[in-house]
Amino acid sequence: MIPLRKKALLLQLFAALLVLSGCGDEKILERLGFIHTAGYELVPAENSGEPDKLRVTIAVPKADPEGKIKRETMTAVVATSKEARIELSRQTELSLVSGQLRSTLFGAALARKGIGEHIDTFVRDPAISQRVKITVVNGNVQHLLNKRYAEHPRPGQYIDRMLDKEAEAMMIPNVTLYDFTRDYYDDGIDAVAPIIREKGKDITIDGIALFQGDRYVARIDPDDSLIFAILRQNFKRGEMSINLNSLGYGKEKLLFSSMVSSRKIKVNRGENGGLSVQIRMLVKGSVLEYVGDLKIGEEEDRHKLEKRIAEYLTSNAQKMIDAMQRHKADSIGIGKHVRNSMSYTEWKSTNWDELYPNIEVRCSTEVVIKNFGKFM
Repeated sequence: MIPLRKKALLLQLFAALLVLSGCGDEKILERLGFIHTAGYELVPAENSGEPDKLRVTIAVPKADPEGKIKRETMTAVVATSKEARIELSRQTELSLVSGQLRSTLFGAALARKGIGEHIDTFVRDPAISQRVKITVVNGNVQHLLNKRYAEHPRPGQYIDRMLDKEAEAMMIPNVTLYDFTRDYYDDGIDAVAPIIREKGKDITIDGIALFQGDRYVARIDPDDSLIFAILRQNFKRGEMSINLNSLGYGKEKLLFSSMVSSRKIKVNRGENGGLSVQIRMLVKGSVLEYVGDLKIGEEEDRHKLEKRIAEYLTSNAQKMIDAMQRHKADSIGIGKHVRNSMSYTEWKSTNWDELYPNIEVRCSTEVVIKNFGKFM
């Protein structure tokens, strides 16, 4: 039997050990630098034969004693992204941590070379959230993060909120680390990412980057981004300006709003075993503005307008598909539907990267005008 006094002493020692064991991982908030945005871009080697360098720029929000929000940006030119953390830590009195990282920006030149190793580094780091946004920058990443935007004191937050807003309006895909890696490792679809650039005193959306593997190979123009969204997924919110002049209908223009779209991809097999794909799109919406000769209050003219809008969407969607096939970028996931039409053994014996550019893909669109403003 252990005396009561010794039991009490042992309990006190045990409690002290528990308290002391938690002191080794102590973090003081004021001494931490929470990285909000990280940018990566290629720095070409000065001499031929030498490897290219990597310029890494990070944005760290700071608060001064008076409560005014400030920011600190740091840049390091290194051989690999793993070296950047050590080099950047030497430039600040704060302990840099990645737990609050919101966006990662890749320069276009680096994205064209390939970003697979950087994505792999993010995935392996348990401190980095799967919700971190992946974005391509058309321009100088360091300058974009260092620049002072009068209406937006923190560029990182400015970019983060703009991407959220544009993704909600279906103007760009919402691409997080989870989304990018899911499509990157899937053999039936290729990854995509939004593109941003500086425009005067602001930052603007500059289209959608299409990847083949981990390399940026083609770009969707911002004006065609909603057509890409129609091809890639179903959605219940969207708005686009349509100019029918390109189809020979004079100066006919309209604003198609409150759009609801759905698409079906059907894989067909010919008698000789050849594949063809049919993409059928159904788009419903409201005409809030119309400039042209038709009287959309009359049913006959309204059906004419529906056919013209369908012709416009089909024509542009077909051009987009043809461009994706030329660049071997299966950005809408046709491969997943082809894979589902085959046995596992047959799919594994198929070289989809070589087959994809050569299969016949045809688009068709049905458009329904739900209303035209306040008039039903």
